[in-house]
Amino acid sequence: MKFNLILSVLIVAMLSAMDLSAQNQNESKHSQTPVHPDTTLTHPQKSVTTGMVTVEGKRIDYKAVAGTLVLKNKKEEPTCSMFYVAYFKSDESNSANRPVTFIYNGGPGSASVWLHLGAWGPKRVDAADTARTAAPYSLVNNDYSLLDASDLVFIDAPGTGYSQLIGKDKGGAGDPKDFYGIDQDGHAFASFITQFLTTFNRWNSPKYLFGESYGTFRSAVVAYYLGENHGIDLNGVIMLSQILNYDNVSGMAALNPGNEIAHQLVLPSMTATAWYHHKLPNQPEKLEPLLRKVEDFALGDFALALSKGVTIDSATFNQTAEKLYEYTGLPVDYIKKANLRVTGPGFEKNLLAKEDKVTGRLDTRFSAYMVDPLSKRPAFDPMNKAIGGIYIATANTYLHSTLKFREDVPYQPFGDGIGRKWDSRHQAPGSGRKIFPNVMPDLARAMIYNPKMKVMLNMGYFDLATPYFEGVYEMRHLPMPAALQKNISYHYYMSGHMVYLNIPSLKELHDNTAKFIQDTH
Repeated sequence: MKFNLILSVLIVAMLSAMDLSAQNQNESKHSQTPVHPDTTLTHPQKSVTTGMVTVEGKRIDYKAVAGTLVLKNKKEEPTCSMFYVAYFKSDESNSANRPVTFIYNGGPGSASVWLHLGAWGPKRVDAADTARTAAPYSLVNNDYSLLDASDLVFIDAPGTGYSQLIGKDKGGAGDPKDFYGIDQDGHAFASFITQFLTTFNRWNSPKYLFGESYGTFRSAVVAYYLGENHGIDLNGVIMLSQILNYDNVSGMAALNPGNEIAHQLVLPSMTATAWYHHKLPNQPEKLEPLLRKVEDFALGDFALALSKGVTIDSATFNQTAEKLYEYTGLPVDYIKKANLRVTGPGFEKNLLAKEDKVTGRLDTRFSAYMVDPLSKRPAFDPMNKAIGGIYIATANTYLHSTLKFREDVPYQPFGDGIGRKWDSRHQAPGSGRKIFPNVMPDLARAMIYNPKMKVMLNMGYFDLATPYFEGVYEMRHLPMPAALQKNISYHYYMSGHMVYLNIPSLKELHDNTAKFIQDTH
C-alpha cells in the first residue's frame, strides 16, 4: 500500500521534468493568486483526549494528542503544516526520559494510517488477514500496541493525511518542490522531529525511528540529517520492509539492463510465494531451510549464469532454467523466454495463471482474478484492494469521532499527484552532486558518527515489493567498518510487506521491537 508508487516515481519524474519546466515558463508572468490566510494551517493545532489500551494483558492509560506543527523557512514564513498523532503513557514518574518513537509509512506519498491502525496504535483494524472484510468495519483493542515500550508519534508526510503545504494563497511560502523529493522530504521530517522534541520537552528521551517501505529509505536520510544538522543522536532505527537502493528493485530491472542483482535478490521471495501457494514441484514441509538453499544459489550459480550474458553456454542456460523451475514453479519455457530474468510483476502474473488469478505484490499470500489474461503484469495489487477500504473508513471514523480532529475534512491516505512531482535524485554524504537514489551511504554515515546507534530489520517472506533478501544484502554492503555490523539485527516473518496484517506475526513483531527498544536505552 505504501510502496505502490515507488516503481513509477523515477520514470514519471524523468519523463515529466521537461514538461514541468516548459509549463512553468508558459505561465503568465502577470497572474496573481489571491491570498486567503488559513489559521488552521499557519498556526499549530491540537486536540487532546485520553484513553486506555490493554497490551498483552497489561492495562496502559494514555493521553492522545492529534495536532499539527508548522514548519517555517529561513525567513520564518510558514511552509507546511505537518499532522501527527502522539500517544503518551500516563502516570510516568519521569516521562521526559521515556523512549519516544517516530513512526511513518512511505510511498512516497502515503500517510501513516497503516502503521497507526494496523500495527502500533492503541486501536487496531479488525480485519481477516488475507480475506476481504465487509462494512461496517470496526476497531478493536490492540493487544500488541507498542505503547508498552515507548511513547508513539505517528507522522503524516507533507501532502498526505492532514499534512498540508502552506502556499502563498494560504498565507505561507510552501512550494511542492521544497518537500516532494528524497532530500526535501528528509529535511522536513528532521525539522518536524526537532520541533516536536522542543514542544513536548523530549530532548532527553531515548529516540527511535520506525519506518515502513519507503519509510525505511526516509529513515536512512533522516538519521543522517538529525545527527549532522540537528545534533540529535538516535538510540535506534527500526526498519520494516526495507529498501535503501532503487537499483535493487525487481520491477526496475527491465529499465536497468546489465544490473543483475535485482533478479538475484527477489528469487528467495518468489520461492516463498510458490511454497505458500503449493506450486513448487518438490514442495518441502518447512520453508526456511529451503530459502537458505535458494539464497546460496542466488548469489552463487545463478549470479554466475547471469553474469555471462550472451556468452552463456546452452548447457548452463538449460540447467539454470530447470533450477529456477524447481525454485519458482514457473514453466521452464516461460523462464527461458524471459532469458532467466523473471521480474516480480511477471512472476505475480504467471504463478497462478492456470487459475486465472494473480498474486499480490506487497503481500503475495493475497490473490485475485485477472483483469486481462493476456497482459504481461497484473492490473492491480490484490492486497491493496482487499484492505484499502477498511483502513480509510476506520481512519476517518477514529480521527473524527475519537480523537476529535478536523471532523469536517476527510483524511487523505495518499497525496494527490506527489509521485508525479517527486525529485528522485539524492545528494549522498560527501557527494557534491545529486545521484541515483541510494541511501546506503546515509545510513552508514549515521552509524559511523554514532556507533552506539542500533539498527533493526523486520522482513516478511511473502513480499515482492521489498524482498527480504534485498534488505539483508543492503545491510551486508553498507560502506562502513565491518565492526559496526554487530549493531544490526534481523527478524523474519511469515507475512508480507505489511507484516502486521497477520496477527501472529504482529505479536512477534511487537515482542521483537519492544525488546529492541528496552535493550538500547
